[in-house]
Amino acid sequence: MAALFFLLVHAFLVLQSSAQEQLADEAAVSAKAPLPMEEVVRNLQQKNAERAAALEEFAGTRIYRMQYRGIPSDHDAEMVVSMTFHAPAAKQFSVLSQTGSKFIVEHVFMKLLEGEQEAASDENRRRTALSTDNYDFALAGYESDADGGRYILDLLPKTKNKFLYRGKIWVDDKDFAVVRIEGEPGKNPSFWIKKTEIAHRYEKVNGFWLPAENHTESVTRLGGRAILSIEYKDYRITRSYPLPVENALDDHRSAHALGIR
Repeated sequence: MAALFFLLVHAFLVLQSSAQEQLADEAAVSAKAPLPMEEVVRNLQQKNAERAAALEEFAGTRIYRMQYRGIPSDHDAEMVVSMTFHAPAAKQFSVLSQTGSKFIVEHVFMKLLEGEQEAASDENRRRTALSTDNYDFALAGYESDADGGRYILDLLPKTKNKFLYRGKIWVDDKDFAVVRIEGEPGKNPSFWIKKTEIAHRYEKVNGFWLPAENHTESVTRLGGRAILSIEYKDYRITRSYPLPVENALDDHRSAHALGIR
């Protein structure tokens, strides 16, 4: 009995120490970041809404590539697509060329285009927006280099939705735009897929942050592996409105740094 008592005490102390270390790590992250997590998320939602309202039309080119290795055989394919966007969510696609596996073109690439059209509906845009209605956020870190600073946020979807992500996002500390995503789908897209890892990267084009590259690796339950990449290029902003000036946000950031609320 005495040995069991000491084991329980030891386990309790270990758990208490672990919790204290976690709190200390969270405090260190918060101290390093210029703004608290709540303000970062609020600014992210505000700036996303402003950019969406200002961007009326744009066009670009995409290159879809996929490699599949596994049962029953290996397959490769590539498809080049032109895309035009008209606010609020209309997208038109035109296939310029396709090579390789017709199965991948028809059952993967074309399904991706159909899924993007589905996600563009008013209801789906509301349910998948990067907002506190759809996600729980936590400040995981802050990093800076020659290109500027970025907040790192943990992302946990509140519902199981194939268009949501579970993982981390990197948020630019000036534009409050997502520059990078790493994670997995909030809902497994298929029973036959065992695990999927996602990495997205965004770039700034004439003041607007647009997709630059998507990379997805999936492992099937039969042991196969599929690597999908989407390269975005040749963006043309054909119609937009001026974005709001940043003075108010800059003043708020300065006030926070001085301890003024």
